Amino acid sequence: MEGQGATVWFHEFFRFGFYKRSQGRIARQATFGALVVLVVLGCIRMSEYYSDQTAVWRYYVPLALMAIGIWASFRVVQIPAFADFLISVEGEMNKVSWPSRSELFRASVVVIIVIFFLAAVLFIYDAALTWIRDALERIVDWMFG
Repeated sequence: MEGQGATVWFHEFFRFGFYKRSQGRIARQATFGALVVLVVLGCIRMSEYYSDQTAVWRYYVPLALMAIGIWASFRVVQIPAFADFLISVEGEMNKVSWPSRSELFRASVVVIIVIFFLAAVLFIYDAALTWIRDALERIVDWMFG
């Protein structure tokens, strides 16, 4: 049965159609875009790595891999199991109640204030513990030094 799953996946990878074309478009497009960015950055890095090689290694191999990577990224978001996952992700995102601009601003202000408060507390703890350590070192030096 394992071989059948691989065969189905292989055939799905080389199909030319769309799976549930009108569903989950935003999630699929965002996922495809992220995968393409990763592929393109990897190919650019490969081209830089082989900068002292011939033109084949510097330009043509990364371009070929980029074309294959972009096609693979497109096909991955069309594989039924993954596409169904992305469709349900988009469905769940549509159920989220997003905050208004004023709620977002207030919540952000609270978070920033809490961060500064915690930073101040940690600074005070650090200063106090440093002072205690230095005082103990002076006492030990005075007693044994």
